[in-house]
Amino acid sequence: MQASSRGPQGTLSLVLLLAVVAAIAAFETFTFRVAPDELGIVLRLGKLARQEPPGLHFRMPYPIEEVRLPKVTRQNVVEIRARPVLRTRSVDFGASVSQPRGHAMMLTGDENIVALDAVIFWRIASARDYLFNVQDPETTVSDVAESAVREIVGRSEIRPLLTQARQETEGAVRALMQRVLDGYAAGVRVDQVRLQRLDPPEEVIDAFRDVQAARTDAETLQNDAEAYRNKAIPEARGEAERILQSARAYRERTIAEATGEAARTLQILDAYRRAPEVTRKRIYLETMERVLGGAGKVILDTRGAERAPPQPSGADGGGKARD
Repeated sequence: MQASSRGPQGTLSLVLLLAVVAAIAAFETFTFRVAPDELGIVLRLGKLARQEPPGLHFRMPYPIEEVRLPKVTRQNVVEIRARPVLRTRSVDFGASVSQPRGHAMMLTGDENIVALDAVIFWRIASARDYLFNVQDPETTVSDVAESAVREIVGRSEIRPLLTQARQETEGAVRALMQRVLDGYAAGVRVDQVRLQRLDPPEEVIDAFRDVQAARTDAETLQNDAEAYRNKAIPEARGEAERILQSARAYRERTIAEATGEAARTLQILDAYRRAPEVTRKRIYLETMERVLGGAGKVILDTRGAERAPPQPSGADGGGKARD
């Protein structure tokens, strides 16, 4: 009697368990959940049927409908390293970091080798293009990133890259990456490119510093020469102008003096024609005045010496005679 009573209860429990399992299986088969950072892409017989926002949604069982869940709000990271590393690094919460690509030695436009570390931040802009237009989107983004960095660095000189042109280089790499990915219709948006390290290789850094020091010395000498030229040329031009002005002044003075002397000579000639004797004497006196005006003079009165009485030969002898 007890056995028969347990039979129907056990059967009922088994039926309930099977019903629960069937319900769970049906729920898992006919529903799917989209996380907050995802977008539900529903494929019906391999063709895009609809897109579902985050939440719980119904679907037809596989293989009639298939669901893909790309993470459209997550920021992904591609790292380019000059040296390979053993582990990856997550930049921020929810970021997907690709395996760093090693041996990023690049040749610049002026034929210098640089070791470059870069980080590229990107996210999915169009889930449909991201899933169906490119076979391996993450690898494609990594390849495009390295190619763009090499192209921009190959068109630049090393000195601006090491100093003030870093931000312009990052912008150029981002623009080139976005243009190439848009050409592929990859459905990817490049948010930021960050150059973390851009230096000469360690093996040649000493020689590179010597070359840079030599270039700096050459530029210093060139600047000094430019400064000397900028100073010497105006001084030479000023001196030449001063000499020209002095020559012009001398010419004007000489011409004026010659003109005045000619006019004076003509006046003297006219006076000589009217009174030759007076003019001759005046010219003589003026000439003697110019010649003897600044010289020391001794005047001898020879006529007075001739009128003086002769002196006796000896004064003492006369005195004795009177005595």
